[in-house]
Amino acid sequence: MFTVYYLDGKNVLLNQLRKSVPNEGEEVRIKGRKGKVTSVMAVEESKIHVLVELESVNKAKLAAEDDKKKKKKR
Repeated sequence: MFTVYYLDGKNVLLNQLRKSVPNEGEEVRIKGRKGKVTSVMAVEESKIHVLVELESVNKAKLAAEDDKKKKKKR
């Protein structure tokens, strides 16, 4: 069993106790966001750091979609 720490820069996104370690280039989904494993480092015997690059969310696009909705008039 390995303790896997998923990191985005210096931010810890998720800790998991896993039987296997993810490979480089593998697609992952953390907290509803898609990402790709960039590197895997073994810190200790059972402690693994996995660096993840998450897809960016364009908030301006999301806000524009909300403006398209029309309000009902009474």
